[in-house]
Amino acid sequence: MTSITRVVKRFWVVLIVVVAVVVAAVVVTRLRGFFGSDLPASAGGTGTTAIVAFNRKMVTYEVVGPRQASGSVSYLDVDGQTQEATFTELPWSVTVSTTDPGVFANIVAQADSATLGCRILVNGTVITERHASGRDAQAFCLDKAA
Repeated sequence: MTSITRVVKRFWVVLIVVVAVVVAAVVVTRLRGFFGSDLPASAGGTGTTAIVAFNRKMVTYEVVGPRQASGSVSYLDVDGQTQEATFTELPWSVTVSTTDPGVFANIVAQADSATLGCRILVNGTVITERHASGRDAQAFCLDKAA
C-alpha cells in the first residue's frame, strides 16, 4: 500500500468536508452576484422629501377667577417638562402646539383669591375644567391623553 492510499483512508471524511465547503462557498458567491444581494441598499430616489406636519394639535391652558387675583401656575409643555409662570391678573392662558398623537396635559394654579378655576382646551374644545374655593385657592386640571 502506498503512502497516499494510507493518507486517503485515514482522512477521507475531512477531505469530503473541505470539498463540500469549497463548493458551497462558490455556489453562494455566484447566487449572491446573480440576485444582486451583495449590492448596497438604496432608497431608489435621488432626494428626500420633507415630512410635512399634519393634524396639528393646539393645547391651551387657562386660569380663571377674579380679575385682580395674582399668583403662580405650573404646567407641562409638549415634551412633558414643567414650566412655571406668574400672573398679576386673570384670565391667564398659554397655548402649546404639537403634532404628537397624544399629550399629557397638566396645570396647577394658586392665587391670592377665594376662588380659582382652570381649563384645558384642545383645538378650542374644553377637555377638562375644575374650580376651587377657599383661602388662597388652588386648582388643578389633568388630561392624560390630550
